[in-house]
Amino acid sequence: MNLHTNNKYVPIIGIQEFREGQTAGRKELLYNELHGERHISKPHKHDFFIIVLFDQAKGTHNIDFQDYEIGNRQVHILFPGQVHKWNIEPNTTGYQLMIDKDFFDRFSSYFRFSFTDYANHPVITLSDHNFDLLKYEFDAIKDELKATDSLQDIISTRAAVIAAIVSKAAEKIFTGGKIYQSNPRLAKFNMLIDQFFKEEKSVTFYAEKLNISANYLNILCKKNLNLSATQLIQQRILLEAKRLLQSTDLSIKEIAFELGFVDHAYFSNFFKSQTSITPTKFREE
Repeated sequence: MNLHTNNKYVPIIGIQEFREGQTAGRKELLYNELHGERHISKPHKHDFFIIVLFDQAKGTHNIDFQDYEIGNRQVHILFPGQVHKWNIEPNTTGYQLMIDKDFFDRFSSYFRFSFTDYANHPVITLSDHNFDLLKYEFDAIKDELKATDSLQDIISTRAAVIAAIVSKAAEKIFTGGKIYQSNPRLAKFNMLIDQFFKEEKSVTFYAEKLNISANYLNILCKKNLNLSATQLIQQRILLEAKRLLQSTDLSIKEIAFELGFVDHAYFSNFFKSQTSITPTKFREE
């Protein structure tokens, strides 16, 4: 499969590019098995969701520029737009679901925590019991996909059970989960940042959307997250800047405009103030 095109927004890979050679699948969901050594050296992103269940496994999975050790009995969750690459060593066994955005919406509510939590903690180590529960559901989805009379409702119900099991396994490691559950304004703030960070960088804008003052929004953020509201907005801008630098051929100037900076020098100064290196240097690494 060729990951590179002449489109400057590359490589963003659609689910249709994985249809050949899959173990089982429908238009909205594919099931695949991973056996042995696998390498993705070029960072790329998908326009669909991925859930990978590793049984026996070893290697490194880089997600949004952070290395995660691949180990036995883990589940890895990738959201559309997240940049990733991996080196999977021999004798690895894993199972993978690739899920279209619209179909994901049918059962997404069963992921009990903020999507920000899952994106920030994309690798979850499982107990033997939780692994066995997930493996059963993965197998059931595979069997249903292979059936000539497969039903979408059965598959989405199985997927909802997977989301619930993953959420149960994540409960102990998602320290921020309870914070967002007890402070719905913070959860909403995160959603608004994802929606508007390219156009709106002012705390006042988000505070008005939440019907609170900018000062109170800052107090909420600092009290619960030890970060200011401005820092949370800047973190999201920086993450997207890194994604664009590593996974597209856009110039620094084009990336600056894509992220809502009126001047590419201002963007470069912002990036360096956050990372201590220039955008060009980061792209070369």
